[in-house]
Amino acid sequence: MIVLPPVEHVEEQAAVRDFTEFARASMPGLLRYGHVLTGNPHDAADLVQAVLEKVASRWAALVRGNPDPLAYVRRAMANAHVSRWRRRRRENLVADLPDEPAEAGVDRLEHEPLWRALRDLPPRQRAVVVLRFYEGLSEEEIARALGVSRGTVKSQSSKAMASLRARAGEWA
Repeated sequence: MIVLPPVEHVEEQAAVRDFTEFARASMPGLLRYGHVLTGNPHDAADLVQAVLEKVASRWAALVRGNPDPLAYVRRAMANAHVSRWRRRRRENLVADLPDEPAEAGVDRLEHEPLWRALRDLPPRQRAVVVLRFYEGLSEEEIARALGVSRGTVKSQSSKAMASLRARAGEWA
């Protein structure tokens, strides 16, 4: 749960109400998106919370200058996910994910071969695939969201799709 500091100005109160309504309305979709991006519901919830906390602090300015705050939040989630992965990689703290979920009924997608193949992609490739095929963003939009060149988006997408195609042979 996101806890916002008390506010005294009417404009700030309106911004808090607006943000709260936005968060409630978009939470299910953001959690699904985060789950696809991170590979599990627990990391997804952490990612959504971290990004929404940052967005909440500058909500009024964000909605004034951005016609689609949901797209902004999704991009922030992709950037935060890649940043977390890079930080873990530098610190050598990347842990292997278990083949089976720890608790029964976590999500039926956990057992699907395509889901496992997507989860096994490197984080940047996974982010590109999710933004391209789940969110429907263009190469240029993905490049801006991830802070990479359009060529990097193309190469990461190509490598990811080749990996997924190779794994598809295992499912037949």
